[in-house]
Amino acid sequence: MQWKGRRESSNVEDRRGMSGKSMLGGGIGGIIIVLLVTLLGGNSGDLLNQITGTVTGTNAPYEATQEEQELKEFVSVVLADTEDVWSDIFKQRGMTYENPTLVIYSGSVQSACGTAGSSVGPFYCPGDRKLYIDLSFYDELKQKFKAPGDFAMAYVVAHEVGHHVQTLLGTSDKVMPQREKVSEAEYNKYSVRFELQADYYAGVWAKHDQGKGVLEEGDIEEALTAASAVGDDTLQKQAQGYAVPESFTHGTSEQRKRWFYKGYQNGTIEGGDTFHEAQL
Repeated sequence: MQWKGRRESSNVEDRRGMSGKSMLGGGIGGIIIVLLVTLLGGNSGDLLNQITGTVTGTNAPYEATQEEQELKEFVSVVLADTEDVWSDIFKQRGMTYENPTLVIYSGSVQSACGTAGSSVGPFYCPGDRKLYIDLSFYDELKQKFKAPGDFAMAYVVAHEVGHHVQTLLGTSDKVMPQREKVSEAEYNKYSVRFELQADYYAGVWAKHDQGKGVLEEGDIEEALTAASAVGDDTLQKQAQGYAVPESFTHGTSEQRKRWFYKGYQNGTIEGGDTFHEAQL
């Protein structure tokens, strides 16, 4: 992806060196957020009513390496691209796109959805409409998930922005309440459709970015590799040797790749109604 020298978003909040701490009643909040704010967009809006206690932050000088600084600039450019693309798409629909904030942190962070450590991976919190990313996740993509390349990380950012789009379109408000109405297994099905739609929206962004002439050969393949690497079936097989489909919350590797690519092919919001697809 051609990104150097291009516009960086001003909606980036750098909290590296600041540790978010909270006292959670009975420790249940910490447990829940680890379970729900899962890799690449676990949704945690329903945690807002479960987290109690006081929050404090500790500051420490943070000296970024040259590689970290470059990565910060990169994700800032990607965020700026998503702002431009989604602003245009919303304008065409007679709507106004509200830019989210990207919070870069190290170690742990406090959000409106509670405190999370970098181990939960990148996530979006609808409570404050912010994306949260520990830049060390880029190393995990390359080494642990075998998904190298700058556009693999761009896909991660675009997926989280996809959740923000869902919030603005009202999709999140329709899905979240289902947790209290249906069984866990049934809600997991809603969650999979929700996550695949965010993958679709990431593909929509990629399509429009390609139209700007900034994508390079191999970029889409990098995104597809990343999408495949974080499929529920792949992650579960790596962790325990087998997959449990009824526990899936994000979709299989094949589904995640397919819905990202479908968004990339269509380039429109309308083609991503995962909730009315009989076959995902």
